[in-house]
Amino acid sequence: MPETFLRADAPVIVQGMTGRAGRTHTLSMRAYGTNIVGGVSPRDEDVGGIPVFRTCAEAIAATGAVASVAIVPPLAVLPAILDAIAAGIRTIVTITEGMPIHDAVKGKHAVAAAGAQWIGASTPGIAIPGRMKMGFLPDVSLAPGRLGVMAKSGTLSYEVCHRLVARGLGQSLWVGVGGDPVKGTRFADMLPHFAQDAGTDALVIIGEIGGNEEEELAAAIREQRFAKPVYALVAGQAAREGVTMGHAGALIHGATGTVDSKSAALRHAGAQVFTRIQDLVEAVAGA
Repeated sequence: MPETFLRADAPVIVQGMTGRAGRTHTLSMRAYGTNIVGGVSPRDEDVGGIPVFRTCAEAIAATGAVASVAIVPPLAVLPAILDAIAAGIRTIVTITEGMPIHDAVKGKHAVAAAGAQWIGASTPGIAIPGRMKMGFLPDVSLAPGRLGVMAKSGTLSYEVCHRLVARGLGQSLWVGVGGDPVKGTRFADMLPHFAQDAGTDALVIIGEIGGNEEEELAAAIREQRFAKPVYALVAGQAAREGVTMGHAGALIHGATGTVDSKSAALRHAGAQVFTRIQDLVEAVAGA
């Protein structure tokens, strides 16, 4: 895992910074404490005094940036990823929904070949609460603490973390892996970090139907002998087979990708599994 992924002071650029969404989120991230040092856009204009460059290479040469948030249209996500990693970016977060799946496959291979870290597609981002965020995780749900959080669903994780924060329980690191079927970072990829991080006492997983990511995480927990408590919410109990439920990856096929199959795998790995938000919150707070 690239070192920059864990550095709260990492210099960050924003690709697509001069667009309406780019401006809004750039200023919000900076106000939270993120070290935004530049942007990339064809428009020759700054945002809140932050300089704008035409390419990632120009931005990095001028600012020393090592991480990027891409806030661009769906068809521009892959070019943004390729521009970023070719210029030497080590961590890239892409928040856009609707990235074509073939582009996502290409992006995943390119990032892996470069030895970089991609959070996305379709993610609310990542945060080291109280210090930095890359994306648009809501401030009201963020607080420094000792819970590692990984989530497929942004809105569900906002609610879970908001309720936990109200009980005095914040996060050491919050990673929105996104709900697309092909993504840069999956639950299991982050497990070694949380295992080694002395600032993380327990892990909260916000999962959902579709795919095998939760089963993959369960296997990694067993294989790596992950010793910290794991609390998991698996959403989609009432979902019907063959119907996409919100996320492109939230699709049940036969007996795979169901709440039952995921819950069974996680319980077998020693996790506590819940289908209701408040039940998970009470269990974590009680522990």
